[in-house]
Amino acid sequence: MALHCRKLCPMSEPAEVEGGGGVFGHERIAATADPSPFTVRMGWGEEGAAALGPTSDVVVVVDVITFSTAVSVAMDRGCSVYPSRWDEGAATKLAARLGAELAVSRSLVDQDHPYSLSPATLGQLPFGSSIVLPSPNGSAISVAAAAGAAVVVAGSLRNAAAVSRFARRAGRVISVVAAGERWPDRSLDPALEDQIGAGAIIDGLRSRRRSPEAQAAAAVFLKARSSGLAGVLRQTVSGREQLARGYGQEVEWAAALNVSWVVPVLQDGAFRPIGSRMVRQTLALHFDGGR
Repeated sequence: MALHCRKLCPMSEPAEVEGGGGVFGHERIAATADPSPFTVRMGWGEEGAAALGPTSDVVVVVDVITFSTAVSVAMDRGCSVYPSRWDEGAATKLAARLGAELAVSRSLVDQDHPYSLSPATLGQLPFGSSIVLPSPNGSAISVAAAAGAAVVVAGSLRNAAAVSRFARRAGRVISVVAAGERWPDRSLDPALEDQIGAGAIIDGLRSRRRSPEAQAAAAVFLKARSSGLAGVLRQTVSGREQLARGYGQEVEWAAALNVSWVVPVLQDGAFRPIGSRMVRQTLALHFDGGR
């Protein structure tokens, strides 16, 4: 797959680069503050979360294969999931401090370390337990989004309708951040499955004013749904990678649409399960300054 650099259209007068002695290029408007009239927006990766988060009431992190899907499975078991950057030492220390389980690399799963990013393993978590879940994309974006004041939610195909309903009640400006993947040089590789997952959530926000990017994601989701979500996800680059590695079952978990009505909301460093009866209580806690 070829990597193409995106060309940015100038949105304002060229910005001078400090110390450069001249005009070097244009600063992307969303990198500072987005004055758009849209109340549903879409971004990509940690950079998108950092750019859109400060002007959002709700940030939805979407990493379909597989962080967000794994979190949703754990939420259905009443568990707390602590996102952690992809750093084994830091994740191990965090789990020890919390007295929580630790998810390991899929290849390291054994009797002593039974949990990983694989949703099937998290489906075996003891009810109400806690786990530290490192991931290179979804976890890192969740940590970045948590730096602001927005309500942070983990969204996937599994809980798309529930997350949309929660987001409508939680605030006016909603930013949906698709995780994507990373090239070896850490540059962003947009992932179709995350655009589809983001679109599933955005499709449930039709009453809001959606940006063109958000509308496009919703259209991609509708097309994928009509074609069969599982089949489309299997054909994505990420899906083919999982199949080649022997983790094809994860794609089936990720493709399940609206099978969970539990919303993972980030509170005190962990995603915690919020059922429909608890939505108002959670929102009151947030807007009263509880976060």
